[in-house]
Amino acid sequence: MENFVFKNDTKIIFGKGTENKVGNEILKYGKKVLLHYGGENIKKSGLYEKILKSLKESSILVYELSGVKPNPSISLAREGIKICRENKIDFILAVGGGSVIDSSKAIAMGVNYSGDVWDFFEGKIKLESAIPIGVVLTIPAAGSESSVVTVMTNEEGLIKRGFHSEMLLPRFAILNPELTFTLPVFQVACGSADILAHTFERYFTQTKNVDLTDRLCEGLMKTVIENSKIAVKKPGNYDAMAELMWASTIAHNGILGTGRIEDWASHKLGHELSALYGITHGASLAVMFPAWMKYVYKHNIERFAQFAIRVFNIDDSFSDNERLALRGIKELMNYFIEIGLPTSLKELNVPSDKFELMAEKAVVKGPIGNFIKINKEDVVKIYELAK
Repeated sequence: MENFVFKNDTKIIFGKGTENKVGNEILKYGKKVLLHYGGENIKKSGLYEKILKSLKESSILVYELSGVKPNPSISLAREGIKICRENKIDFILAVGGGSVIDSSKAIAMGVNYSGDVWDFFEGKIKLESAIPIGVVLTIPAAGSESSVVTVMTNEEGLIKRGFHSEMLLPRFAILNPELTFTLPVFQVACGSADILAHTFERYFTQTKNVDLTDRLCEGLMKTVIENSKIAVKKPGNYDAMAELMWASTIAHNGILGTGRIEDWASHKLGHELSALYGITHGASLAVMFPAWMKYVYKHNIERFAQFAIRVFNIDDSFSDNERLALRGIKELMNYFIEIGLPTSLKELNVPSDKFELMAEKAVVKGPIGNFIKINKEDVVKIYELAK
């Protein structure tokens, strides 16, 4: 096990009706809030009115910025930064999923910085301060509600980049599984793939003697697989969505990676698909992770065999480790198919003529990943495996 420091002080407020507490939570930090969200869904569901009522009861002055889309754009964040500066806003409330939360984090980063917020994503400047944010979560997937990460897309050049800082941890996250009941089944499936991918990036490691976090990862993976199957067949099942919502938070709040060297190559490969073709993040990961697994499994067959046995309950009585490893990858692909996700680039209508370009962008700052180091040639080969 590696040395580590773990800190996560996001307050989790979980359960039915918890969105009605949002006004009281924000009062601890300020009285001027930017309400940041996507489109009309929160208005159709009645959530918008509930939030405004709670904020009004707490005498909080509200400014709004809607329009967040999947793979959130830095241009909208710049607009939010301008609103916050002009109105001296002291708190940002993200109502939505990972895209809204990540956009809110980008706004929070940029308010007190005189330059362009994209400088942070390019590594040109260190983050010194950020205004606080809170979350009302509507989509269990990204885990951004309790993470130090934001991922944004720059439309100029179609570049998708991430940034990490403890200053981006939301002060609170309100998690009511009822708020997920109107989600399309495909979105629930994509969210489940995203949760699993966050766990995979930590689970597939070369670090030895990490038994506790192995078991935590495996338990979370089994929970997501079992409950996502229920959720896509029975939309509105509170218990299944509660498990997925809490799993989303745990998968990306840092606890599963303690003492381990994480990978993150597959996310970078998926980011290029999203940046260039606008593919939903979870769908891109459902395609890229099995391809990455096929490419790297021989570098630690024992770990992939362990994954097959412990997560998919594959009997190891009559199989060698290589056969077990390949069987586990196959079972993962079968699971993705069962919940309605693609497992090939062909299904995503991604041609092979941009593989070289995507590979160049993926490794622009050098080789990626830690399970093994992935260079440009490796990236192209992994995309080929995903065809």
